[in-house]
Amino acid sequence: MRLYDTLTRSDRDLRPIDGSTFRFYCCGPTVYGPAHIGNFRTFVLQDVLRRTLEAGGMRTLHVRNITDVDDKTIRGCHQAGQSLAEFTAGWTARFHADCAQFGCLAPHIEPRAVEHIPQQIAMIEALVAKGHAYAAADGSVYFRISSFPGYGRLSRLDARELDLGKTQNARANADEYEKDSISDFVLWKARRAEDGENFWRAPWGDGRPGWHLECSAMIQEYLGDTFDLHSGGVDLVFPHHENEIAQSQCACGGHFAAHWFHITHLLVDGGKMSKSLGNLYTLDDLVGRGFSAMEIRYVLLGSHYRKPLNFTLDSLSGAREALAKLAKAARQLATRIEGSPRLDAVEFGPFQAAWDSLQNDLNTPGALGGIFTGLREAATLSGDAAAKALAGLNRLLRALGLTLPEAGASDDSAVPADIRALAEERWQLRLARNWAQSDELRAALAARGWVVKDAKDCYTLAPAEP
Repeated sequence: MRLYDTLTRSDRDLRPIDGSTFRFYCCGPTVYGPAHIGNFRTFVLQDVLRRTLEAGGMRTLHVRNITDVDDKTIRGCHQAGQSLAEFTAGWTARFHADCAQFGCLAPHIEPRAVEHIPQQIAMIEALVAKGHAYAAADGSVYFRISSFPGYGRLSRLDARELDLGKTQNARANADEYEKDSISDFVLWKARRAEDGENFWRAPWGDGRPGWHLECSAMIQEYLGDTFDLHSGGVDLVFPHHENEIAQSQCACGGHFAAHWFHITHLLVDGGKMSKSLGNLYTLDDLVGRGFSAMEIRYVLLGSHYRKPLNFTLDSLSGAREALAKLAKAARQLATRIEGSPRLDAVEFGPFQAAWDSLQNDLNTPGALGGIFTGLREAATLSGDAAAKALAGLNRLLRALGLTLPEAGASDDSAVPADIRALAEERWQLRLARNWAQSDELRAALAARGWVVKDAKDCYTLAPAEP
């Protein structure tokens, strides 16, 4: 498998350094609220990467952290009137439940920042001892960027863009900051009144780790000095991942991540997601509108991970239609299998192009298109050939993490002919912009127990809930 590497700006083969297990780390959620679909675009694509590697026969070790102490979680627990542990436990449980609905595999190891405070303190001590970090008068500790000549390689920042040594800048003590205000970044934040009881003892005084440090410490704990791949959203390239590289290589040596895999932003209706605009969707928001997690997952796979994905509600209706067609074709393929053929090896057959797309820079839209193309060819197969094709299709669907809907209302054959005819008549009226009569037929369908949902160029029928 070949995958684009952010550091070298090139496609590179993915092979485990130790020749046995592909070990990778994903930046996980900050558990101060529900993850939105933009967050889940990253988590779903990381899941597909792991599934594809495993479908190709590679053993993996997947580590993903939980950020349960930072500015946001501390602020949130105070607002909720809860302890930090209670507050973050609730949002962590919500995240896990959402992941399960999306069909994401649980990581093999899921460390939490609060559980690894001693490791973070030890890493700071090593950085101070080597001259890469220093304590300020208030007890905070900062990383000295000028001590690491390689700083900026990942994000391609020129040295002239780096505002070195300005530790008095207020943003230097924040867990996150913008490109135009970079300075030596905080490793240990001295205790402040707004932290409340959320502090730990350290050689420099009471406080807590900075956000950038936790991943480095947990990576060192579970993956060592050098590992195969690091992943996150493209917004983490700078400063988070840049800072991880600096502090990890300076404290521990090694090469850190051999490969960098970043997923690009998600747009909603062509614009940025924003709570104020009312387009910041969570899984619960979209389920409340009648869509399923698998339909959302299908949409999230519909654009290449290095290109922005424009998410719309219409795209969810299209995903429902596509999944229904896939399910129907798979069932029809299964009916042409005779007996129980022995399959000594899984071959992709008519779906080889779809598999090749996943092997070529995790091209998920290419894989989805290849599946539909393969289904047209598979429609002519029977017997062992059909069995092999179905096995290849199922292997692809597992790699994509897609579960097809069971036979039901989404299958055209399950919709009574008169209901389908009525729905088609209504659709033609809608295309003709005859809204009044179209609404009358919608009401007629509802009276007979059917709900119709329109997309840009299609519609779906489903039985009304009792």
